[in-house]
Amino acid sequence: MHHPTPAYPVPFSVDRSAAPRRYEITNTSSETLDGIDLTHLGTGYSPPLVVRRLEPGRGLSLAVFGAGADETGVVIVRWRRPDRSEYLWRMSLAGPGLAP
Repeated sequence: MHHPTPAYPVPFSVDRSAAPRRYEITNTSSETLDGIDLTHLGTGYSPPLVVRRLEPGRGLSLAVFGAGADETGVVIVRWRRPDRSEYLWRMSLAGPGLAP
């Protein structure tokens, strides 16, 4: 009998309290993640961010320059799990108080 692989939850939490200028992204999983790559799409400018490794409980900060409070965008987050499988997540840059 084939048992499907259980869903893999996104391993990040996002603090948007300083939006739209800054977003804090924390690895909430129990795994060390490798090759984290963040690419901003939308209004304003955010330099591409690449982090070699992010341990559980550690975070990183994403700055967005020139975006207004009522403007939105997305960040494409890419990472690898310890088994080297690659994942992508589209993170909304909605303002504070909105769901991730």
